[in-house]
Amino acid sequence: MRSTPPLSATVRAIPCAALLALAACATPPQEPAPPPKPAPVAEAPPLACPPVVQPTCPAPTPTPPPPPVVDYRGKLVAAAWADLPHWAREAVKPSLVAFARGCTVLEKQDAWKPACAGAQTLQGATEREIASFFEMNFDPWQVVNADDSTTGMITGYYEPLLHGSLVKSRRYRYPLYAVPDDLLVIDLTDLYPEFKHKRLRGKLVGNRVVPYYSRGEIEKDGSPIQGKELVWVDDAVDAFFLHIQGSGQVQLDNGQRMRVGYADQNGHPFRSLGRLLIDRGEITLERASMQGIKEWARRNPKKVEQFLNANPSYVFFRELPRDLPGPIGALGVPLTPERSIAVDPRVVPLGVPVYLATTWPNSADPLERLMVAQDTGGAINGGVRADFFWGFGDAAGAQAGKMRQSGRMWVLLPKGLAPPSPPAKTP
Repeated sequence: MRSTPPLSATVRAIPCAALLALAACATPPQEPAPPPKPAPVAEAPPLACPPVVQPTCPAPTPTPPPPPVVDYRGKLVAAAWADLPHWAREAVKPSLVAFARGCTVLEKQDAWKPACAGAQTLQGATEREIASFFEMNFDPWQVVNADDSTTGMITGYYEPLLHGSLVKSRRYRYPLYAVPDDLLVIDLTDLYPEFKHKRLRGKLVGNRVVPYYSRGEIEKDGSPIQGKELVWVDDAVDAFFLHIQGSGQVQLDNGQRMRVGYADQNGHPFRSLGRLLIDRGEITLERASMQGIKEWARRNPKKVEQFLNANPSYVFFRELPRDLPGPIGALGVPLTPERSIAVDPRVVPLGVPVYLATTWPNSADPLERLMVAQDTGGAINGGVRADFFWGFGDAAGAQAGKMRQSGRMWVLLPKGLAPPSPPAKTP
């Protein structure tokens, strides 16, 4: 007979899983979980044009700097003594004296020392001995122009006498100025050798160098360089020609005499008054001498200032010792009347003997003479171009004023010394 277990045992026999299920049914219902959030939608990129492809340009070819400006004025060509017309027909002793005077400068160069030493030993020599000295110690070189011609213009200058005063007055009202304090002289030779013999002039405005005052600006009432007056003279035209001559003497109203010489220049180019008067129909070519221009000025006093100021170049002066034998030239030594000439140093070196073959003023009579290059001038430009120094006073001025002749030139250099090679011609 099978026996039935008690109730407590039966309950214990219900599986645990069923009990758990019953318990679950008895728990209050839970709220459903919220639906998951949707994933964020990425923003669409902004509209944009496709990138533009830039064309690639080739690198520019570098432009070479322009060649330096070559100021070719002429050259010296080897010649023979026989080429010099009528060599030593005129006295050469005064020329030797002028040459020896310049040796104080030349003898600083080794090539010139023997010739200068020899010149000092010929004080009592005859004309033939002096001529032989040049023939034995020098070689001639003919001066040739930039266009390969061998003739050029020979003019004259002199040392005039003006009348003036150290005090301005109604009579003496035209000033000769000393070098202004604000005048700048710029020398670029060390950087640019082609600028040899060139100096820039100007004045400082702020941090800029600008051109210096022109003649018209300097000569006007209330001149910008007031206070630099050296002396006052009585004639504006005489003062103008003193600027051209470069040196002169002033007879003062106190009985004394002052010698003045070139000290500097304002940097403006020289304009020929004679050429301007011809071009404007004021005078004829035949009347374009110093005397003819002065006569025109006396007849046209109201036009004088206008025509003088058309030349913007202006010269400043310094007082020189009264006992000098002559005015001081660009070489730095006193000039010798009728033996010193002004030249263009870009072709003819300063200090050298120069044989000049020309004619007397307003004449076809030959003037063939050994000269010495001891000066320069604003209007003396070119190879065969010289200004013949006639000396001091009215007689010298009469010759200088009418001299405008054709001529040829030969430079004498010590044997073995060749001239420097000129710059090549610009095509």
